[in-house]
Amino acid sequence: MAPTPTSRSAFSSFLQKLLSTGEQAKALLFTLKWSVIALLVGVPVGSASAFFLVSLDWVTNYREAHTWIIALLPLGGLLVGLLYYYYGESVVKGNNLLLEEIHAPKKIIPFRMAPLVLFGTLVTHLFGGSAGREGTAVQMGGAIADQFTRPFKLRPRDRKILIIMGISAGFSSLFGTPLAGALFGLEVFVIGRLRYDALVPSFLAAVVANYACNAWGVGHTHYHIPFVPDMSPAGFGYALLAGAAFGLAGMLFANATHLWSVQFKQRISYAPFRPLAGGAVIAAVVFAMGTTKYIGLGIPTILEAFETPLPVYDSFLKILLTSFTLGAGFKGGEVTPLFFTGATLGNALSQAIPLPMALLAGMGFVGVFSGASNTPLSCTVMGIELFGAESSVFMALACVAAYIFSGHSGIYGSQVIGSPKHLFYGRETGKNLSAVKDLRKKQGLK
Repeated sequence: MAPTPTSRSAFSSFLQKLLSTGEQAKALLFTLKWSVIALLVGVPVGSASAFFLVSLDWVTNYREAHTWIIALLPLGGLLVGLLYYYYGESVVKGNNLLLEEIHAPKKIIPFRMAPLVLFGTLVTHLFGGSAGREGTAVQMGGAIADQFTRPFKLRPRDRKILIIMGISAGFSSLFGTPLAGALFGLEVFVIGRLRYDALVPSFLAAVVANYACNAWGVGHTHYHIPFVPDMSPAGFGYALLAGAAFGLAGMLFANATHLWSVQFKQRISYAPFRPLAGGAVIAAVVFAMGTTKYIGLGIPTILEAFETPLPVYDSFLKILLTSFTLGAGFKGGEVTPLFFTGATLGNALSQAIPLPMALLAGMGFVGVFSGASNTPLSCTVMGIELFGAESSVFMALACVAAYIFSGHSGIYGSQVIGSPKHLFYGRETGKNLSAVKDLRKKQGLK
């Protein structure tokens, strides 16, 4: 039965009274509005993450069972390069495009970003590139979320929140960490600041997306730290020392990726040929080493880092191969390789720092990521979600120390410095990391 003019008038009168009753009524409407949008964003993003995780697991298993396919990595790189050169020029910036649209909204992110980065990442992993998966989930999330801008006729202010929701949903559902995912979307685009007007939407989207991914029966990797000692003055110092090392590793990772990217652009003008050449080098290196340990995600090695001593050079080889892969133009993410780098570095540091090996591996897991992404709060919460609250103080100390010691560097060049990490570089406030790097180069600074 259709509502009568009288009933519509009564409902309109009720809404007007509700809006005039105070802040709580407006808060209710705000929450309802973004709850609806969170459902519309979180369900497809979480489902996309589930499909991506299943597909990634399949291509990884296939590659490990048929290692000859790594010889085709140059052709896979050429295919990805051609697709982006002819069809993906508007989305080739990846995560940095999302951050730029949050800072200065211009146009709707093309939906093609989602299928392109999904296909490109699966090709990278199938043929043996060393890359991650976070960038793919975040880009899919941002692209899917931004498609709701037009139907809801959102203003630029609300569109920024929508993209943040997409980032949070993608990160949350990929790693199974809804709280860290929500904070990541709020923290990643400006260094030293949080956007509190997006707090509720970000958390709603992260929780919904994580639930949607789990509803498909897709699980996540579990990690275990069997023993966490009580905090002591010595433990406090050891945690900060380890965190400083993790921050330097994160800075090395970010700078190495930037270096290889610049080298490929300077030496190979035709973009599709960059991953072709890079793929040939990586394939040759993998066959020469006789192991696939340092390509793909490297999750078996990450798990091993919590249980048994590993070679001290594992983290540096992963940095080298991943930075080279991404610098050459292959698609994927940086975060899981950062987990690998941090866990293996923490494992190695246990030979010199008297803390439990598994605890140091966990601290490195989130610490290197904190230093490279400049998101210490997200990484601290991620450590708590993955490893338990018992390790929270150690995780926090490692993440904040890594954040400070990585300096104004990072894997996301479009991050803007909202609050400098220390007063020595106060003049860099308001600039993005790419601009800071160029400015320092002109000034002859590191």
